[in-house]
Amino acid sequence: MAYFAAVLARTEDGWDVSETELDNVETLADLADLAREAAQDDDSVLVFIEQEDAWFAIVRVDGEDDPRIFVSDGAAAARSSYGSVLTDELVDQAGESEFGDLDNLVAELEDEEAAQEQEDEDEDTVGRGGVPVGPLGDSHLLTEFGLASDELLGLSGEGAVPGDALEEIAEALGCGEVLEAVR
Repeated sequence: MAYFAAVLARTEDGWDVSETELDNVETLADLADLAREAAQDDDSVLVFIEQEDAWFAIVRVDGEDDPRIFVSDGAAAARSSYGSVLTDELVDQAGESEFGDLDNLVAELEDEEAAQEQEDEDEDTVGRGGVPVGPLGDSHLLTEFGLASDELLGLSGEGAVPGDALEEIAEALGCGEVLEAVR
């Protein structure tokens, strides 16, 4: 499957954009390390990933902080090798937050029948491995750069074209021409 991946490193002069290969990326930590290599000081670095107009992802790395991830279509991404690295992490994070609260776990056990009914209803919106169809992750990761959560989600909806969405996102960040030059 054809992928496009670019690293966008924030600098004093704007964004430095370079195309990158993901051949050696097997984990989210590998991807974060790749991003950190492009960083100047502890400035923000974004990794744009797109697979053949099926889905796109943005990974934001700020210094040594944990990466923040947004995927335009979780179920579609889960069916690809690079996408599954991201969706597996997001599903794990959702599970930790859901079950990290003992009260939530007790309430869920007490209401198992209602949970089963909800699960039956959700079958139409969940793909492989319990990964939801549609946007997944931190839709606020670009808010600081001027792209609101609802705008990012709007670029990820049904019928959206991932390549066009990444172009619009790059334009909003002020690096559209530079990204287009590496495509």
